[in-house]
Amino acid sequence: MHIAIAGNIGAGKTTLTGLLAKHFNWEAHYEDVDTNPYLNSFYEDMQRWSFNLQIYFLNSRFRQVIDIRNSGKTVIQDRTIYEDAFIFAPNLHEMGLMPTRDFENYQSLFELMSSFIKPPDLLIYLRSSVPNLVKQIQSRGREYENSIRIDYLKSLNDKYENWINSYAEGKLLIIEVDDLDFVDIPKDLGFIIDKINAEINGLF
Repeated sequence: MHIAIAGNIGAGKTTLTGLLAKHFNWEAHYEDVDTNPYLNSFYEDMQRWSFNLQIYFLNSRFRQVIDIRNSGKTVIQDRTIYEDAFIFAPNLHEMGLMPTRDFENYQSLFELMSSFIKPPDLLIYLRSSVPNLVKQIQSRGREYENSIRIDYLKSLNDKYENWINSYAEGKLLIIEVDDLDFVDIPKDLGFIIDKINAEINGLF
């Protein structure tokens, strides 16, 4: 079974992925952040490195999905291949940070790759307000994220909502995270676990 967590930068995907993997004894597949050779360069010069970064993520996530399906295990994945294609790449293009020819090249590659994969059995979307995202990003203190602009986060949030509102590829669970502290408050994590259990039971 393939479960995936989607959400904007700072929504809590990686943390929740780890907590749920531990609770359910699932295998966790994380987003390739620490070893990504383009991330620092991208935040320093988005226009120069946007296409390179998105192609790197597309390749990395495509390999992840293939590995997940071939593993025969229940895997929880931190961010999906769809978020790059429907949120991050279009956003960069609209902001003038990815040229049209690069964006069309990217889209063509995604369409080909997506024809070879299946969507997650369950998609968990962490919905967060922009102020909450900013607070979370500041609290984790990643140096390369210091230059992320509020308008960039807001634009991403709008695209997330549009994508989720039209998502029809499989089961979807939306969790409002603004008023949850699933790290330090056990009942908040329990609330999420209960919701996931209800969805998973419906998969069989």
